This record gives sequence, structure tokens and C-alpha cells, in this order.
Amino acid sequence: MRLNKILTICLLAFLVFSCDKDDDNGSTPVPLRDRGEQAIADDQALIEYLSTHFYNYEEFEDPAEDFDYIVRLDTIAGENADKTPIIESEKLITKTVNNQGVDQQLYVLVVREGEGQKPTFADSTYVTYQGELLTGTVFDSRLKSPTWFSLTPYFNRSSIEGTLVEGFPEGLEEFRGATGFTTNPDNTITWNNDFGVGSIFMPSGLAYFAAAQPKIPSYSPIIFNINMYRVNEADHDRDGIPSYMEDLDGDEDLLNDDTDDDGVPNHSDPDDDGDGTPTREEIVINEDGTISFPDSNNNGTPDYLDPDTF
Repeated sequence: MRLNKILTICLLAFLVFSCDKDDDNGSTPVPLRDRGEQAIADDQALIEYLSTHFYNYEEFEDPAEDFDYIVRLDTIAGENADKTPIIESEKLITKTVNNQGVDQQLYVLVVREGEGQKPTFADSTYVTYQGELLTGTVFDSRLKSPTWFSLTPYFNRSSIEGTLVEGFPEGLEEFRGATGFTTNPDNTITWNNDFGVGSIFMPSGLAYFAAAQPKIPSYSPIIFNINMYRVNEADHDRDGIPSYMEDLDGDEDLLNDDTDDDGVPNHSDPDDDGDGTPTREEIVINEDGTISFPDSNNNGTPDYLDPDTF
């Protein structure tokens, strides 16, 4: 809870600073909009986009030998007037994601789910991507070199890393990585052609909302076209317990699970109960990879979460 308050304060400070800076320049600051009303407006804009745009589905249906398996979006008009809109695709799914008390609609085009490992909300993924606005303006593109993303924030030497806009990890959870790869003589990698491919269409409430970014105006719905190549089961603090298993209350928010209340969530804390004995020494990793959690005093709390057992 302490961390969530810190993040909220930082966001408010950023917004206030931005408004003050605008005032100094003599411009009128943009009023902070109601999240519920903006969610409705963004959903209407996304539905309009999905109804008037198509993706290169024909290339996926009959791929050329040199096809790069990258999703490309275009308007249904002119020579493309007969294309099938994305909203009619059986590969489009809708997820309702609650963020800051407001339900938001996230649209995920799963062109190909992939055949490899599927990430949990706490894992890391190796993806290429391109981000664009509904106008088609590209604001970021990493289509040539994959990048690792932690799907949940974590502490690293007292700093918070891995913070992503809410809609990005929610969308990535719908894909899988490749089943493997080949290392070429020049040390480049060729991935098995069964990696996840698709697009994530998110409202501003799951993106940057009021905080404008370079090439991204305030209150902009955004799109990410992604290829997912690999998934790593994350253990952010290397204590032997996968990060997803440190979600003690089951709400898929690792930041509010802090057994010793030291300000560092359990998935980033190598001594979860703060008793001086590392978590790794209070659990048992079996030969088959499963984990046992001893409870030495039989009080119902495993040793690694019990400060009275060390």
C-alpha cells in the first residue's frame, strides 16, 4: 500500500509540475478529465478504428517465403475497400480491465497465439513491437531487435523498474513465445516460426491518460503491434520462489504483498518476513522443481513468512 501511495504522489506531482510549466508559458493547462467518461469516449474511438481498419490477414493466410510475420494496419478505403474490418475478425478478443476503479475495454488481436510458454502476469517477455496512434503516427518502433519486458514492476537496488502502461502487459498475457530457436554461424538467432503475433488496442486509461508523451498527446488511445519470441518465468529477487507465487492475496498486484512491511514487496525482497534468514533458506526446492514450504512451529504460516521462525 505504501508503494502505491508513493506512485500516486509521483504521478500527481508530475501532473502539477506540467500544469505549472504550462502556466509559465502563458498557455491554458488541460483540465484533468473524468476517467469514466474518458473510458467511454476512448472505447467509441477504438470501435470506430476497428470498424474502419484491417490488418494484413491475407499475408498471414498465404505467407510468402520471405514474409516477416509483422502485423500491418491500414484503412478500409480505395483499393482496400473490400477488406474485412478488424472488429469482425474471430481473432479479436475483448478484455475488461479495471484500472483506478474504472472498467476499461482492451482489444487484443491474436493473429497467432504462439506455441511456446505463456506468461503469467508476473513474468518477463522478449518481444518486438511498434507503437502507433489511431491516426497512424508511429511513436516507437523496435521491430528489428527484441526487448525484454517485465510484466510487473519490481525493486532493483531501491529503484522501481519494469513499470509499463497497464494495457501492455494485459495484452501480452494473451500470447505465447516460440518453442525454440537456432543459433546461426554469425551468432544471430532464428526463432522457430511459431511465436506469438498480434496487436493490442488500448484506451488512454490503460495507457498514459493525461500525461502527454513525445508524439503521444494527452488522452490518446494507442496501439502496439507485437511479436513475442520468448517467456521467462520471473523470480525478481532470486529467492527461489517464482514471482507469480508471491501474490499472496491473489489479486495479481505484487506491489501490495509486503509481509515484513519494509516497503519492498515480497517478489523483490530476498527475506520476505524480515527475520534475517533469507527466504531461499526457509523453503525447499525439490528435485522435480516443485517447492515445499516448511512450517516448523505448525502455526499455519510457512517459515519464510513467519518472523518468529528462522
